[in-house]
Amino acid sequence: MTPEGSRRFAARFAEALDNGFYRFAQGCLLSSVGIGTYLGEPTDEGDARYAAAVRAAVLAGVNVIDTAINYRHQRSERSVGAALQSLFAEDAAARDEILVCTKAGFLTPGAVPAGLPDSGDVVGRMHCIAPAFLEDQIARSLSNLALETIDVFYLHNPETQLRFVSRGVFEDRLRAAFSLLERLCQEGRVAAYGIATWDGLRQRQDSDLRLSLPRIVEIAREAGGEDCRFRFVQLPFNLAMPEAFTRPHQGEPPNHATLLELAARFGITVIASAPLLQARLASSLPGRVREAFPECWTDAQRALQFARSAPGVTTALAGMSSLAHVEENLALRSVPPAPLERWLSLFEADA
Repeated sequence: MTPEGSRRFAARFAEALDNGFYRFAQGCLLSSVGIGTYLGEPTDEGDARYAAAVRAAVLAGVNVIDTAINYRHQRSERSVGAALQSLFAEDAAARDEILVCTKAGFLTPGAVPAGLPDSGDVVGRMHCIAPAFLEDQIARSLSNLALETIDVFYLHNPETQLRFVSRGVFEDRLRAAFSLLERLCQEGRVAAYGIATWDGLRQRQDSDLRLSLPRIVEIAREAGGEDCRFRFVQLPFNLAMPEAFTRPHQGEPPNHATLLELAARFGITVIASAPLLQARLASSLPGRVREAFPECWTDAQRALQFARSAPGVTTALAGMSSLAHVEENLALRSVPPAPLERWLSLFEADA
């Protein structure tokens, strides 16, 4: 993606642009709803459904696509690649208009280099962030996606390492991984990188699994200098997991800072995963939540509206494996983000 390409893309969806559906991040206009590709069986039918959903989402105004090499055993990446190539061939979208994000870290059947599971680089026989492994995975992802460059590459749940190694060893491994990614950015195989976490950025300060964003930024700058390409973080943010907004990430009150505030200070783009919490927030929401988002028609839209309206969140990723999901979620193109005062009222009710 380029700034020019993102503006060209957003200009084709004038109503959505006017309604605040796109946000500036890293010099580009990104859709506030992105498409995720995590769930589903690794079948031909699943491939076809995801490829159709990605196509429909892009045609409806989404320009943020999220996947990972381990999602559906590489098949999600390949489905994304097939959808993009068809869009490009038809001139329905251009490569510089789309932010394509993928991840690696977990060992994936059919994508494990020979001898790796028995090496000291792998923890729990499932996770690795060694430079040679990551470079191998990125090469496979580029092939699966049929692209020359990954716009955003995430280390996938790096906090997994902390279950098995000391923090000092973890930081050495992280620094080596970032050094590799800086080189791949210089070579054009990756444009920017970050971390995609589940637990790490939501943990309390005394947790053994906690990741400190300031410390991670410091390590990235040790690897790549002040202009390092560490630019993105992804973490769960939803009605049941609002810690990035509610919990101090550094310091204590009254001088505390949340994860969202710190990311803004560092110029890091925050992408919210699991806004629907794998469909658990797509129905039966409390009445006060429904009242807070009267502009939405369904609970799935309300949960997604909560995540995309959070101050400091650029894009909320929704898993969309069907055309019906795309249609329901992308109805938010015509709906501005919730006003901050109304959004904050949900937390006042909790208090």
